[in-house]
Amino acid sequence: MIRRQKMTVFVDAKETSSVSEIKKIVEGITKVAPENQRLYKDDTIMEDTKSLGDYGLTNAIAKAQQPAGVGLTYRQENGSFEPLQIDDLSRPPDLPDVMKPQENTTHEPNV
Repeated sequence: MIRRQKMTVFVDAKETSSVSEIKKIVEGITKVAPENQRLYKDDTIMEDTKSLGDYGLTNAIAKAQQPAGVGLTYRQENGSFEPLQIDDLSRPPDLPDVMKPQENTTHEPNV
């Protein structure tokens, strides 16, 4: 799962995939050239020549139902990269009262 600000991109990659290969996949989706992208594992900039496994992104960690997260920034017009910013995922609103589970109000018969 690659995240930048409010954008989330899901990619399917192997732990042997290089960071450079991931950037090419991202380019196909975002139309931003790999040299204008920077990927992060936590706060560490990921090097193009290293693999996802080098950063601990392995099959044991990243699963379809619980993907590993990678940050993404773009190069700005002045040549520097923007700061890493990942906005919180939206949360659905609370259920209306009529849709909330009702407590079991059945009474047991007196004996």
